[in-house]
Amino acid sequence: MLVERLSLAEAGRTTVRRLSGGLRQRLALAMAVVGRPEMVFLDEPTAGLDPQSRRATWELIRELKADGVTVVLTTHLLDEAERLADQVAIIDRGRLVASGTPDEITGDDHEVRFTGRPRLDLAELREALPTEVVVTEPAPGQYLLRGAVEPQTLATVTAWCASHGVMPQNLSVGKRSLEEVFLELTGSAAVRAPAPTERTEPQ
Repeated sequence: MLVERLSLAEAGRTTVRRLSGGLRQRLALAMAVVGRPEMVFLDEPTAGLDPQSRRATWELIRELKADGVTVVLTTHLLDEAERLADQVAIIDRGRLVASGTPDEITGDDHEVRFTGRPRLDLAELREALPTEVVVTEPAPGQYLLRGAVEPQTLATVTAWCASHGVMPQNLSVGKRSLEEVFLELTGSAAVRAPAPTERTEPQ
């Protein structure tokens, strides 16, 4: 039942105006989907929710999609769009700046990130890598490789680090996120997903 799924039972005898912001948000979501509509519009459905309620909302949206319901979701939480959306439209100041699947928007290129001593001389590393791989130091001690990253690319990086006495800390390989693409396209700060201690529902 939606009441149980969205933890609304505790508020069964409370008037709407006395509900907390998070409970009102969950109630609005339940009212939007209770009739299993063919299409549902959800505007910031997880705003003000604690992490558990946020996950429950994600699962409910996934089930609606699996049942053939068209879900139009607006959100400033780009990790949420990346997890839930089949098609994404990025709008900046009322202008459509990108659209497509999350993979189409983020592209096929991968990234290698690691931290080390600031201001390392990257010339030799650049020469050892394919020309399509771009190496930068976007912040002191934070190094980024972006392009057609393959297993040999990672081996080249670790070998270069070893030869220069560099311990590559926080070494990671992945794709660009929607948030990074958003920042590149708009030049403005995206809203990150809140940590468990940052945005929680009032008790």
